[in-house]
Amino acid sequence: MSDAAHKPNHPYHLVDPSPWPVVGALAGGLFTVGMVLYMHDLAVFGHKFGLGNIVPGVLLIFATMYFWWRDVVKEGEFQGHHNPVVQIGLRYGMALFIASEVMFFAAFFWAFFDFSIFPREASGGVWPPLTPTKITPLDPYAIPLLNTLILLTSGCTVTWAHHALKHNDRNGTIQGLALTVLLGILFTSFQAYEYMHAPFGFKDGIYTSTFFMATGFHGFHVLVGTIFLIVCLVRAIKGHFKPDHHFGFEAAAWYWHFVDVVWLFLFSFVYIWGSGPGPYAG
Repeated sequence: MSDAAHKPNHPYHLVDPSPWPVVGALAGGLFTVGMVLYMHDLAVFGHKFGLGNIVPGVLLIFATMYFWWRDVVKEGEFQGHHNPVVQIGLRYGMALFIASEVMFFAAFFWAFFDFSIFPREASGGVWPPLTPTKITPLDPYAIPLLNTLILLTSGCTVTWAHHALKHNDRNGTIQGLALTVLLGILFTSFQAYEYMHAPFGFKDGIYTSTFFMATGFHGFHVLVGTIFLIVCLVRAIKGHFKPDHHFGFEAAAWYWHFVDVVWLFLFSFVYIWGSGPGPYAG
């Protein structure tokens, strides 16, 4: 009778109290304050802030991610709280999160199109700008084209992994996820190389600032998506996912496809159309 009294009479999951939202907010605040103090070269009580001062915030962010995801995995995999009704809510939540990400990138595209379609005096009335220095855009058919092929291939491999999972092919799931993770790391490596050899800097004008903000935030999302997929790969190796119970993997796949689509827009409009007819930087 006691068990019956404590048994919920609804299919929803009421989450237990968790410290991780508060800890995550504290971690984000520490990281943000550390970055602001470092970028503005400010001193607090005579102490100059370097990159080493953001380490506590970064470590706390990673700790929050690990322990919070660990609790969610326990809820869904071992405690059985993620029933079909709860999964519907999770799907709506992930869809709304991706919609908010679409609007996030829309702001950067808006800024880029506003200045590229209607060049101002600040850009010399042309695009790419002639002032304050003539901008030499990156060749879109070099590393950007290679990265496009890498991301499109990674979209195929993550779809392969999902198809294998739905058909209870554990080895195919692991192989597809491993390839996707490797391709994500390869994409990030090529983008880092491109940034290191770019012929312009972030402060060289409106073209460079919008370029680095749009492509840089996309690169950050690729990094986050790669970590997301690594977590899914570890879980797949441990046998967590089932053909009818694998929303964690689905969420990662949705996020990765979103990253793919955003890159296609960046490659088409920022790298090809927005960089003009050339000449391009070697």
